[in-house]
Amino acid sequence: MRRLWLLFAQTVTIGLALWFIVTTLKPDWANSAIGNRGIRVASTVAMLEAPASSVPTQGSYRDAAKRAMPSVVNIYTAKEIRQPNNPLLNDPLFRRFFGDQLNRQQPERQSSLGSGVIVSPQGYILTNNHVVEAADEIDVVLPDGRKAAAKVVGTDPETDLAVIKVELDNLPAVTLGHSDKASVGDVVLAIGNPFGVGQTVTMGIISALGRNHLDINTFENFIQTDAAINPGNSGGALIDVNGNLLGINTAIYSRSGGSLGIGFAIPVTTIKTVMDSIISTGQVTRGWIGVEPQDITPELADSFGIPQKSGAIIAGVIRGGPADKAGIKPGDILVSIEGQQVADTTAMLNLIAQLPPNQKAKITVMRNGTETALSVLIGKRQRSRREE
Repeated sequence: MRRLWLLFAQTVTIGLALWFIVTTLKPDWANSAIGNRGIRVASTVAMLEAPASSVPTQGSYRDAAKRAMPSVVNIYTAKEIRQPNNPLLNDPLFRRFFGDQLNRQQPERQSSLGSGVIVSPQGYILTNNHVVEAADEIDVVLPDGRKAAAKVVGTDPETDLAVIKVELDNLPAVTLGHSDKASVGDVVLAIGNPFGVGQTVTMGIISALGRNHLDINTFENFIQTDAAINPGNSGGALIDVNGNLLGINTAIYSRSGGSLGIGFAIPVTTIKTVMDSIISTGQVTRGWIGVEPQDITPELADSFGIPQKSGAIIAGVIRGGPADKAGIKPGDILVSIEGQQVADTTAMLNLIAQLPPNQKAKITVMRNGTETALSVLIGKRQRSRREE
C-alpha cells in the first residue's frame, strides 16, 4: 500500500511539473485544452471569459445602432474669410515703402464640422442649414471610409434644414420613423460626430414633444431629449429603438458649450415636408398673409376686455397685403384658419405657412365679440420674414 501511495505522489508531482512547464512556455496549448469550459489562462493568471456565441443582455440597443449608423455621415466644410483692409494701407508713407504688397492679403480659411443623414440611395443627405451655410467646400465622409464632395441642393434657414447631394453608389439610406407617434419617455439614440472625435452613439429618452418659443428657428416643433448632443452632432440622427429616424439633431441648451441633458431635434413630420419641397423645387414655399401677430396673455385679455385668454391678436396689418385686402384689421383676434383653432402666434404661423400661395383660405376672426369668416388670397412668404 505504501508503495502504491508513493507511485501516485510521484505521478502527480511529475504531472504538475509538466503542466507548469506547458503553461509557462506554451500557454496557448493550455488555453485550447480548457477553452471550452469558459476559463482562459493568460500567462500564469486564470480568468473567466464568456463564450463567443453569448447573446447581448436584455435592453441592448446594438441592433438599432447597427442599422442606423451606416446612414450617418461626417460633414466637413470650409470657407474663405477676407479680412478688411488695414487703415495703414491708405497711408502714403507705408505705400511708398511697401507698395502693392500691402494689398496682397491672403484670405483666412475657416473650417467646421457637423453630421448628416443619408435619406435616399440617390445621394441626398439631410443636415442642418447652419452646418453648410456659406461654405465654399463641403466634403462628406461615410462610415465605410468613402469620401466625396457634396453640392447644396437647397436650404431652409427658417427650419435650419438643408439638403446636399453626393455622387456615390450603394448608399445606405436611413428608414424614416413616425415622430407623430412618439411619446415622452421613449428611448432614443443620438448619432453624430461630436467634437470631431468620430461617429458616436449616445442614449436617452424623449423629454418633451412640440417644444417651441425657443427663438432658435422661425418654425419650431422640436423633440427634446436628454441623449448627449454636443457640437459636431448638428445634422446627425435621432433614432428610435428600431433604428428608424425620428429627427435631426440641431441645437442644445448649454452654459458651457457641452451637453447638459437638454437637446433639440427637428421631427420627421417637419423634415419630410421641407425635404420634398427642396428636392422638387430647390426651395420651400410657404403661405403668408401680411399681419403682425401678438400672443393673447391673461393680462392683455383683462386690460382690453378680451373674452379669450389665449390665441393671436392682430397688432398690425401690412398695407396692400393679403390680410389687408381681405378686410382683416388691427385688433382682430384670429380664431381659426381653415377650420383649425389658433392657440397662439406660433400655431398661427405654422398654419398659415402650410397654406399654398395663390389660393383662397377661410380665416375666422373675432371682432367686437362677433366671429366673422373672411376669404383671404394667400400670398408667398419671403425668406427670413418674421412678420406673418
